[in-house]
Amino acid sequence: IGQEVGRNYLRERGSLQRQGKDRTTGVRFHPRGKYIAAHGSEKAVELWRIRSESEVQKALARKRKRRREKLLAAQSETGKKALVNGEDKEESIGTADIMDVIVPYVIVRTGGKVRSVDWGLGSTSKALHLLSANTNNELELYNVSSKTPEKKTKSEEAPEYNRTFAVDMPGHRTDVRSVALSSDDRMLASSSNGSLKIWNVRTQSCIRTIDCGYALCSSFLPGDKIVVVGNRNGELEVFDIASSTLIETVKAHDGPIWTLHVHPDGKSMATGSADKSAKFFNFEVMEEEIQGTRRTSPRFTLVHTRTLKVSDDILSLRFSPDSRLVALSLLDNTVKVFFVDSLKLFLNLYGHKLPVLNMDISYDSKLIVTCSADKNVRIWGLDFGDCHKAFFAHQDSIMQVAFVPHNQDGNGHHFFSASKDRMIKYWDGDKFEQIQKLEGHHGEIWAMTVSRTGEFLVTASHDKSIRIWQQTDEQIFLEEEREKEMEELYDNTLTTSLEQAEEPNAEKNEVAAAGKQTTETLMAGEKIVEALEIGIPDLEAMRQWSQVKAIQPNTAAPDRHPIFLYGNTTAEAHVLSVVQKIKAAALQDALLVLPFNQVTALFTFLQIWAEKQWNIPLTCRVLFFMLKIHHKQIVASKTMRPMLDGLRQFLRRALQKQKDEMGFNLAALNFVGTRMKDRGSKDYVDEAMWEEEEEKIGKGKKKRAFVDVA
Repeated sequence: IGQEVGRNYLRERGSLQRQGKDRTTGVRFHPRGKYIAAHGSEKAVELWRIRSESEVQKALARKRKRRREKLLAAQSETGKKALVNGEDKEESIGTADIMDVIVPYVIVRTGGKVRSVDWGLGSTSKALHLLSANTNNELELYNVSSKTPEKKTKSEEAPEYNRTFAVDMPGHRTDVRSVALSSDDRMLASSSNGSLKIWNVRTQSCIRTIDCGYALCSSFLPGDKIVVVGNRNGELEVFDIASSTLIETVKAHDGPIWTLHVHPDGKSMATGSADKSAKFFNFEVMEEEIQGTRRTSPRFTLVHTRTLKVSDDILSLRFSPDSRLVALSLLDNTVKVFFVDSLKLFLNLYGHKLPVLNMDISYDSKLIVTCSADKNVRIWGLDFGDCHKAFFAHQDSIMQVAFVPHNQDGNGHHFFSASKDRMIKYWDGDKFEQIQKLEGHHGEIWAMTVSRTGEFLVTASHDKSIRIWQQTDEQIFLEEEREKEMEELYDNTLTTSLEQAEEPNAEKNEVAAAGKQTTETLMAGEKIVEALEIGIPDLEAMRQWSQVKAIQPNTAAPDRHPIFLYGNTTAEAHVLSVVQKIKAAALQDALLVLPFNQVTALFTFLQIWAEKQWNIPLTCRVLFFMLKIHHKQIVASKTMRPMLDGLRQFLRRALQKQKDEMGFNLAALNFVGTRMKDRGSKDYVDEAMWEEEEEKIGKGKKKRAFVDVA
């Protein structure tokens, strides 16, 4: 290091103490180099200012002056002279304390915990622009005034700052548990733990955000001016959208309210809870007196009218569109259907193995569809309660089902299902078949609702996103959807199905070749099959053309595959290049995919490669592996025997050529060794031969014998 000249090294100058007690997670320097921003994980960004050279000199001079005044007051006359003698030397900026160079400027309080900060370049040089990214999905831009240090006094307060812009993502911070659409499909209500949000569906902007409890279900009331929310505490919260206020809180149940549904006539609603009861409420407007006056004002309220007790917790409740029936799904895996007017039991629906999580009734009140945690969907008839169809719909618990609410396009018995497997599926309830599968969510889907027009549906997920799925004019062909589904199923299950099954009484090999079927090896096997399928016809066509050309030289070349024309190559060269591109570790697994009817074609090309002596190691490896796998079939085939004889002849010729080449090289090495021994002072010794000679010499020597003479 001492010999290196012109190198710069970093040396520690000191430490800056932040006012925050948390760990510093980010530091940013201003582009002009005069300011520093630092932050931790709290709601604050601390700014420091780097003083100019003249300011540092003034600060050092003030320090010296204060130090001299203290010494003058405390020391004796001799001490004063020593001070005066040592005072002439001024301290340099390089040795100054870091707190004299970098001083605190201002602390900017942000709206959320800071994740990162950066400086912005504004049009004016007087103000500082600080951009803050917070953990609550918010971006904030602050303007901080930059005052000249000459005008600043000791009594002056810290520089002012203000938030000029903010980009706040209006989405939920917790899982959305319920979504509901207004009667005209213009507004969407989404509720979660702690917040109720009203959205404009067309612009997808958040209109209102209202604080609420832990919401589990919600619905718009007729008129679309009031939203009612059922929470985990058993309370019904009634909100006015226009004023964003809580109108009323009704203690409806002793347990969580899992479901609520508005009666089709729009005059009442019903709720279902974990306290094993369903309660019915009427909508009424009461005249409430204004305190201190004789005037009254109308106030909306919910009036409890009836209670239906059942044997277990209620998970879902639905009115039939004809207002005749009400269906309840219970925790005991059953669905009970009652008459609305008398609340007498009409039907009991048995069949699910786990609790029914949700259900819906078709527009004509003839079908009811139920979904359960057993991953099955069942379609029932509401006339006799018979199960029309039960099918395995999803790979996880099915959280929501919903019919298309009308039959304008003849799809009144079509319904959607949403599950924890992140899938939404569209079903035909008459033909009992899947129409479409919708993918997009990154977490479990908790809530779903279909628009009144049936043109779109809204889903909410554990990924805290709300997605709107729009109906398009593009036609769906069920055959293509089935093919896509079968291809996905094929890709997912083929690798496991090709694993070799062990026979129960067979002996296990202690050592075997390491191999695993993967998508890569399957694709490699398919590439070999494809190359053989296009290579054999081309090989035969070129042979016939060469025979005809020997008789008629002007014969036109046959039509070949574009691959051979593009690369100006032959069939055997193309197949060899395909096999060579496969990784050595995946070659055996790729050859296992080949059906036996393609083995003959592969042996044809192996014979050509051996005859032309192309990549003999690879040719032998493929040949020996195929013989090992298909030995019995190859020996029993009459067409393969002459092919094997030809392969043996060509391989022996190639191996003999390599043997001759190796012998020639060994003879050349011996000749070179003899010449080096003759010309040089050092001998050229073959280590292996030398060790053998030493062993022979050692064995031929007689050992010394000792005789004892008494």
